[in-house]
Amino acid sequence: MPTATRSPSSPPASRLSPDALRAEFVGASGYLAACSTGLPSLGTRAAMTADLHARPDLLHYAAVTERARASFAHLVGVGADRVAIGSQTSVLASLLAAGLPAGATVLCPEGEFSSLVLPFAHAGRGIRVRTVPLGDLAEALSSSDDLVAFSIVQSATGEVADADAIVTAARRHGARVVCDATQAVGWLPVDAARFDALVCHAYKWLCAPRGAAFLALSEDFAATLEPVQAGWYAGDDPWSACYGADARLAEDARRFDVSPAWQAMVGAEPAIAMFAQADAAALHDRVTGLAARFRDRLALPQPARATPIVTWADADGVDLARLTHAGVTASGRRGNARVAFHVFNDESDIDLAAAALGR
Repeated sequence: MPTATRSPSSPPASRLSPDALRAEFVGASGYLAACSTGLPSLGTRAAMTADLHARPDLLHYAAVTERARASFAHLVGVGADRVAIGSQTSVLASLLAAGLPAGATVLCPEGEFSSLVLPFAHAGRGIRVRTVPLGDLAEALSSSDDLVAFSIVQSATGEVADADAIVTAARRHGARVVCDATQAVGWLPVDAARFDALVCHAYKWLCAPRGAAFLALSEDFAATLEPVQAGWYAGDDPWSACYGADARLAEDARRFDVSPAWQAMVGAEPAIAMFAQADAAALHDRVTGLAARFRDRLALPQPARATPIVTWADADGVDLARLTHAGVTASGRRGNARVAFHVFNDESDIDLAAAALGR
């Protein structure tokens, strides 16, 4: 049986090592905020600069978008025909919320990121959202729940969900499973085929420009959804679907496409292709190892499931201010200081941040 998170076997020698990936980034010293937004790679910088100096070419933009779709599909282990493109997580989640029956119940973790929760909470038609702590999500599922929606990695804390337990419980009770992988894809191997739907905005750990998001759908779940956001790009042949109401929509997940933000896709395509070529196991070990060593420096407990996001209590913002003063880009969420270690970070970032905190 496939698992929600994959532990791939040793990749071929052609896979990009963490060191090769790190070489694609410049100016990363002290940047510990991939959980807020990733840094652009050299490939992304070059692609976007070239685009600014070229005449707009819609056919080129469409080809770029399809390559980005294919690379993302490869990353999450599904066919490109199962992936729709969008602009933000909330836009894609709204499509899923619109497909729920009136009076449906959606189960979410407490403190879940708003872009995943609000589309369901404000869907109308008597749809109800109930919440429980993330660790209780699998046990709390019942036959009264129509759908469970959760981030596999929590934005505020970096906590990694027990996705396999959640999926198993949902299948037992007949509930659909929606996973937000925005804080995961790019460092954590994720198998989208385990879920009914997986949403991911690529501007964080995939280091793409903001405005490139993806939705992976199972065939049976897709069959229950209406393309309520359909535009010309959802057409079977977009170039002949520009006018009128009689355009034939794509038969696969492309019928849920939102017209792409061209420049965002230009920058996203090389970034996503790069991560699709990465040695996923080595990348996971590199970033979570950096975070573990930083926790040791701060005498923080290690989490049950390895994560590159480190948080600690900082209600008055003093530690965040110290980090900022020392040239460390970090963030504060829900009364905590938050740092994140990605492939462009190294031991010097641990030393810089720890020194700023007197450790």
